[in-house]
Amino acid sequence: MSGAPTVRIQRDDFDVAAEIAKLTEGRADIGAVVSFSGLCRDEQGQLSALELEHYPGMAEAEITRIAREALQRWPLQGLTVIHRHGKIAPGENIVLVVTASSHRQAAFEAANFLMDFLKSRAPFWKKEHRVDGTDGGWVEAKDADDQAAARWTQSRAD
Repeated sequence: MSGAPTVRIQRDDFDVAAEIAKLTEGRADIGAVVSFSGLCRDEQGQLSALELEHYPGMAEAEITRIAREALQRWPLQGLTVIHRHGKIAPGENIVLVVTASSHRQAAFEAANFLMDFLKSRAPFWKKEHRVDGTDGGWVEAKDADDQAAARWTQSRAD
């Protein structure tokens, strides 16, 4: 891919279709686009909002590093990663990953890789706000997310 990946961390929502259109506009070399959008769950009606905090500068740098690694591993024609911060209500967008390539396998694998590493390595902290007004506390990191990311380093060593 020529050029740098698009990486944005923002408070405002994003339009998935508009981001895909931006990435593919005027491109006849793209044969596959894979998008993943992560949404805030309501946790069985208990959650009023999920508050995402990040370390400005560090978060962008880490996501850019992960995106550049994806560009080195797969033949991509385009790559966009958008991650929101602030209070996000159930049903709202949190994260978007869009990968574009000549063939679907590279686009699927790169999107999967990016999400595994965003979940386990991007410096974001999540705090739950409950419907009943109580503090849900900070969400702990999950071992499953670390295990998902580890498979990419294991497959590289093979």
